[in-house]
Amino acid sequence: MRKLRVGVIFGGRSGEHEVSLMSAQNIMAALDREKYEVIPIGITRDGQWIASGDPLRALLEGNPRLAAPAAFLPRPGAPALVPLAPAGAVVHPGPQQLKQPQQAPLQAPVGGQPAAASLPEASPQPEPGDRPPALAALGEIDVFFPVLHGPYGEDGTIQGLLELAGVPYVGAGVAASAVGMDKALMKALFRAAGLPVVDHLVVTAHQWRTQADQVRARIQQQIGFPCFVKPANLGSSVGISRVTKSAELDDALSLAMRYDVKVLVERAALGCREVEVSVLGNEEPEASIPGEIVPAAEFYDYRSKYLDDRSELIIPARISDAAAARVRAMAIAAFQAIDGAGLARVDFFVHKETEEIWVNEINTMPGFTRISMYPKLWEASGLPYPQLLDRLIELALERHAQRSRLETRPPVEIREAANDAPATPTAG
Repeated sequence: MRKLRVGVIFGGRSGEHEVSLMSAQNIMAALDREKYEVIPIGITRDGQWIASGDPLRALLEGNPRLAAPAAFLPRPGAPALVPLAPAGAVVHPGPQQLKQPQQAPLQAPVGGQPAAASLPEASPQPEPGDRPPALAALGEIDVFFPVLHGPYGEDGTIQGLLELAGVPYVGAGVAASAVGMDKALMKALFRAAGLPVVDHLVVTAHQWRTQADQVRARIQQQIGFPCFVKPANLGSSVGISRVTKSAELDDALSLAMRYDVKVLVERAALGCREVEVSVLGNEEPEASIPGEIVPAAEFYDYRSKYLDDRSELIIPARISDAAAARVRAMAIAAFQAIDGAGLARVDFFVHKETEEIWVNEINTMPGFTRISMYPKLWEASGLPYPQLLDRLIELALERHAQRSRLETRPPVEIREAANDAPATPTAG
């Protein structure tokens, strides 16, 4: 049997671009090359897709041209550098232009591991009616692994593209990804499902521009200090501030609104442990043992997660067996509340004394480095990193097979009745 072709998509336009590269590097290194042919697909910060060469190295070094022989899928409206086909030719539906520099491909391995398989070299002038080989190879991928964090990747956008293409992909679908990205909608669904969440309110950029005094008053009266101000649609703690007094509020809101037009202001969960649970599955999801985060900083910010090795990941979490059972059950309930699929990490606050529990948020494409909490929790639960990747790919294929059996056309009798119906008379 031939190897399964896995297209790993990484990079992207969000503020979590670097996190995506770290996750993808670890995933591609761990995928079993006896089972899989790995196709790396990079997305630059400005939205160009790199479909051949060594996209990971190119993005890590900040120079997409290093990915030669490159097949760039330009941003909409970008100028054409090389026509996709000669004038008048019939081309395969898809991007309107293809940029194809002709330098030699890079052969250097990534991170000490064998370099991921390159796509076939794209010819500079395809024959009329031909599809460029790089794009043709993308069309032959068996399953996609979109290792994209944050907007334009984890928020349902890439999932919608893959749904339109009719291809299997790892992780949650369009709706679950969108809701899992939007903290305001997510918490509304959690509340509807009977899950406890910390008191919070939502502030839009328009409200802040036009009603700044009222917004400040609402925050002080309904939330108080300390509180957290965070972009509604972002992850990895980018743009988050801990506000301890009213004088810090304006700067925190301005920072969060650099990343989103909708901001969440949330009461600080004082005296609590930060506990996380990994979820795996489709219709019958399973929860890992809980882990605990002890941040090096005042809270678990971007630096604590990725740059400062003083933060502690404690597995299992220092909570009672009864509390551990509750957070595992609540993690599955949160996963099902947003109609999750494949994987997610659910974060909780657990009070140190009373063990009261609040659901903080769900992350539908959590960090995936070997030191990230999601894979570490499964490893501690008995599922090693490579086998975890195998299972995620299996779940993607199972979900796609199930959805592919759904009808997309009305019943025959309705179609026949429509065909037999007389033409609608026109006026005049």
